[in-house]
Amino acid sequence: MTTTVQAGAQAPAAGPEPITEPGIHDMTNEEYHAHRYALSSSGARTLITASPAHFRYEQDHPQLPKKVFDIGNAAHKLVLGQGPELVRIDADEWRTNAVKAEVAAVRAAGNVPLKPAEYQMVHDMADALRRHPVASRLFDPEHGTPERSLFWRDDRTGVMRRARLDWLPNPRSGRLIIPDYKTCVSAHPEKLQRVIEDLGYHQQDDTYRSACHALGIADDTAAFVFVCQEKTPPYVITVIEVNAAARRIGAARNRRALEIFAHCTATGYWPGYSDDVVPVALPPWAETRDTLEYL
Repeated sequence: MTTTVQAGAQAPAAGPEPITEPGIHDMTNEEYHAHRYALSSSGARTLITASPAHFRYEQDHPQLPKKVFDIGNAAHKLVLGQGPELVRIDADEWRTNAVKAEVAAVRAAGNVPLKPAEYQMVHDMADALRRHPVASRLFDPEHGTPERSLFWRDDRTGVMRRARLDWLPNPRSGRLIIPDYKTCVSAHPEKLQRVIEDLGYHQQDDTYRSACHALGIADDTAAFVFVCQEKTPPYVITVIEVNAAARRIGAARNRRALEIFAHCTATGYWPGYSDDVVPVALPPWAETRDTLEYL
């Protein structure tokens, strides 16, 4: 059954003044995410891996802060030097009404509450990153600016696009390297292959490269790398760059997402997985098993 969601349904009545010209902007994370008329990398991934209906619902119902995001947000704050305040809650368990009220007040103020062990952990993660020979140079505060929001227009569809760089390096001679910081369970390169596919990092790579190229920040020789850090001691770091084949696939997926976004925006119709009756087979392994057993 097709899900129909009208564009803008349940969206807040007021929003930021639309950005119509390409540019680099200094804004908060909340201000950036409020520009929902512009397609982001995460939005493009939802359009491809889920459906337009899922995308529209996520845009109209922004996620509230969740505990699961606290460690990543806190580590970003310490690594990048910009972001919400980290507040240590001096209680190992958040079960009493008093502690719950304290945590809620911290979140309501836009900050990140952390248990004592978590507070120490993210500081240890940041210290480990500063000791890493490559990552420490990529996020050197003397040679870049954290969290800059980029807006540009796609030439083929006319869709306004947006990207929020973790780090914008200062202009310099030679090849520009643009880093993005990720926390992860395992930073082993083979494990990260699956993460790239599951989380669509190759689409993010293409989006950020496109943004920097469109705005004249970097040319085609620029490198975009992911600085992946484990969330358990010794907080190992691996810096990766997706290869050319993955980048081509990411670019093709983004192109399809832009076409879907443009069509749905124009029609106001955000469908689910399919408008047709979909024939569904048994999984191949089950079909093989039962064919041998019963047919």
